[in-house]
Amino acid sequence: MASEEPELSKEERILRMMKRVLTDVAKDTHAKPGFRHPLSENTIEGIRDCLALIAAREQELAEEFGRPMNMRPRFIDEPKREVVVPLNVTSLRGDKPGSGDH
Repeated sequence: MASEEPELSKEERILRMMKRVLTDVAKDTHAKPGFRHPLSENTIEGIRDCLALIAAREQELAEEFGRPMNMRPRFIDEPKREVVVPLNVTSLRGDKPGSGDH
């Protein structure tokens, strides 16, 4: 499988798996409004704390390895959010630099 994602360290893979399992537990135990949540408030707070620690460590590792933290999966045809606006107006009009048309 070809991927643009850099090779992750063992610690990064562990953190990613732990985050995935914890978020799956949260999704699987989600209670509908008006129903009691199957997990205790203490357990829910523990999951939140763990996820916060995981996110903080992921940030530290990304900085250490010089990786951006804004990576997310993208579809090939998904438009990019960045728009490049040329600042050289003369190249847009076809004017030659120094033509004195200001």
